[in-house]
Amino acid sequence: MKRTWWKEAVVYQVYWRSFYDTDGDGFGDLEGVIAKLDYIKKLGVDVIWLNPVYESPDLDNGYDISDYGSIMKKAGAMETWERLLDEAHQRGLKLIMDLVVNHTSDEHSWFLESRSSKDNPKRDWYIWKEPVNGGKPNNWRSYFTPSVWEWDEPTGQYYMHSFAVQQPDLNWENKEVREAIYSMMRFWLDKGIDGFRMDVINLLAKQEGFPNAEHPEKIDYLGNNPGIHEYLQEMNEKVLSQYDVMTVGEIPFVTPEDGLKYVGEDRHELNTLFHFQVADDMPSWDMLRYKAIQETWYEGLHGKGWNSQFLNNHDHTRQVTRYGNDKEYRRESAKLLATMLHTVPGMPYIFQGEEIGMTGVKFSSIDDYQDIAMKNKYEEETQKGREPSEVLAELQPLSRDNSRTPMQWDASTNAGFSNGEPWIAVNPNHTKINVEDALKDPDSVFYFYQKLISLRKEHDVMVYGDYHDHSKGDPHIYAYTRSLGDVTWLILLNHSNEPNTVSLPDTLSISGKKLILGNYQDIQELTALQPHEARIYQL
Repeated sequence: MKRTWWKEAVVYQVYWRSFYDTDGDGFGDLEGVIAKLDYIKKLGVDVIWLNPVYESPDLDNGYDISDYGSIMKKAGAMETWERLLDEAHQRGLKLIMDLVVNHTSDEHSWFLESRSSKDNPKRDWYIWKEPVNGGKPNNWRSYFTPSVWEWDEPTGQYYMHSFAVQQPDLNWENKEVREAIYSMMRFWLDKGIDGFRMDVINLLAKQEGFPNAEHPEKIDYLGNNPGIHEYLQEMNEKVLSQYDVMTVGEIPFVTPEDGLKYVGEDRHELNTLFHFQVADDMPSWDMLRYKAIQETWYEGLHGKGWNSQFLNNHDHTRQVTRYGNDKEYRRESAKLLATMLHTVPGMPYIFQGEEIGMTGVKFSSIDDYQDIAMKNKYEEETQKGREPSEVLAELQPLSRDNSRTPMQWDASTNAGFSNGEPWIAVNPNHTKINVEDALKDPDSVFYFYQKLISLRKEHDVMVYGDYHDHSKGDPHIYAYTRSLGDVTWLILLNHSNEPNTVSLPDTLSISGKKLILGNYQDIQELTALQPHEARIYQL
């Protein structure tokens, strides 16, 4: 396997609207990202992934783009963005942008033209269908609504939207659409960005004939359809191969076998991917399931392609709340999850605030939530006659707003995020969990992350080492090795609220062990682990 800069990188995700507000309008902005670049650099990461900043009505927090070549006014101006790129590069940080090309906003000029008449030259830039038996073309469900189809009265046809009604899907079968997207990608790459995170990139190709789904509620029929690999290979040939950049595809509904088709080094499509066998298929922590997922992805990609590792992002509840213990063992749990993410095979992603152990929220009213997916689901379920409080309680744990509350910089009003009214409420625990306190405490979660990232830069075994799980049947202990040449590291994790004992195979030589990093000060004997304890040994 080839060694590359991006395989060795750690990525920090900046959800800018919740990061730092410099103009008091309640939304974070690009000036705020610039102001905090030294903080990001101090953490030690290599790459910043910036969520969408393009012009947008902002119905779905920037994922409904109305102009790919302009900057959203809430975020700033093109000059500010260019300064951000320059300031990041001056600090040795790379910047990747979100590429959202499955759909646009319904306010995009392309769609306005497409919608204007059936004979408009851009009509075929989107997916329009005649009614079937006087109703919708098929029974497909979208991510955000009960149907992917929206009726357009003036032209007497339905258009397809895999997400919100205001996010019509582009027709990738149309060569003009593809060429327009490639031109847009070159525009940003020529400005000097270092790559793309590609939003739901495996949804571009649709099922031929648009047949009814046997299980419409599962929605996996929206992705991985015939033609997708031809589109991505064309994109690589015409655009990506001309630049030294990294690409990571957001690819739901994918197995390791399918994943390899996207990231295999002989395939010339993408560098790496986010799969969702953890984030979508594990509502709460399941150690045996997690270990099985790691094993199958390692075996599926080993020596052929590259994986990405994450437990939370702007769409998924903060990891210490969802998968750890955010109460009595919050700090230990946050460090354990970090140890795991940075030592299993693949590229680690850090979502802003994760590095100080920020937690999820539980607002008391649906009115306090901004998540369009959650609000639509709440309305759909309550219209069925269900008790609103029951629906709210059901939707709260996995609401996307759990991870979207403002970054907690200090204990002051609004957590130091904004002088105005924040676009979404601040987590009340910011008085106890914030950056200012973390930077004063040498034992903080922040400095633990900093050490992990530093170790990755110094030791190739963390990046390229072979992986072997020594604890497959244990529901609480995760014990595995990474080996490269004559270097072997042993990682021991007790993902439990109780002390546990590690059982290691006799074949593992531990006589010359050296502790590299641990999240407890009082280290006990090798096989005795305290609640949520994490250790890294060199053998």
